[in-house]
Amino acid sequence: MITVIDYNAGNLTSVKRALDHLGLESQITADAQIVARAERIIFPGVGHAAAAMRVLHARGLDEALQEAFGDGAPILGICLGSQIVLAHSEEGDTPCLNLLAGKCHRFALADPSLKIPHIGWNAVKVEQPHFILKDLRPGDEFYFVHSYYPQPADAAHIYASSEYELTFPAAIGIANLFATQFHPEKSGAIGLNLLRNFAAWQP
Repeated sequence: MITVIDYNAGNLTSVKRALDHLGLESQITADAQIVARAERIIFPGVGHAAAAMRVLHARGLDEALQEAFGDGAPILGICLGSQIVLAHSEEGDTPCLNLLAGKCHRFALADPSLKIPHIGWNAVKVEQPHFILKDLRPGDEFYFVHSYYPQPADAAHIYASSEYELTFPAAIGIANLFATQFHPEKSGAIGLNLLRNFAAWQP
């Protein structure tokens, strides 16, 4: 069973629909006790870091996620869920979950033709092997919608990168946590395959 966390951050239906399409059993919940004991967790989200952290704290989901992480449950963060697993976000100057050392930065671009948020398909380059990324080939593209990007303190925790004027981390991870700035649930067959890999991943 894959538990999808509901913290008012949007995009839950798309994730659930993708899991249903793959025939993977899943549930959406805001119950901290269920999250803390979950077999496998997807932590998606679209929204503002400060607002998300307020909801997580009010529902006890911050502590539940930290407990599940400590217990070794496989966790997949998506978009906002890849940013607030870090220690801090520039969005609202927000202290975050600190499951992985690092900060989330806003794009600061010199080229005025490049719009923020960054929206669209971008190639993702694998920087080091990971089971979840095992089927990716050079030039494979995923769908992004973001104004901020995650930056782990240690480059050893960057598994894939992409480019939008600058090179930024597109997939990060540590131990039983893996997170993508892109949206696998909106990235067609290649994204569905990534979700399938997550469901089979044994950290």
